Amino acid sequence: MVLELKDKQAIIRRLRRIEGQIKGIQKMILDEQTCGDVLIQIVAARAAINSVGGLILENHMKGCLKNYLSGMTRDESLDELVNIMVKYTK
Repeated sequence: MVLELKDKQAIIRRLRRIEGQIKGIQKMILDEQTCGDVLIQIVAARAAINSVGGLILENHMKGCLKNYLSGMTRDESLDELVNIMVKYTK
C-alpha cells in the first residue's frame, strides 16, 4: 500500500520536525544540558516517531482490510497485516 500524496506530505513534515528535535537533543548534549532535560526531549521525539508510525500503520491496515474484504488476496493480506503488527509492536 502506498501513501496518498496528502498523507505523505503530512508525514514528511512530521519527520522533518522530528529531525529537528534530534538535532536539538544533540545540541543539548554538546551544550551540557541536564540529563533530565535531555531525557524529556528524547521522550518527546520517541512519542513523535510513534505517532508517525501509527499513521503509516493505520494507512497500511486500511489498505490490507480493503484487499481482504474484496476477496482478491484474503490470506496474503491478512498474513501481511499480522506480520506488520507483530513487528511494529516489538
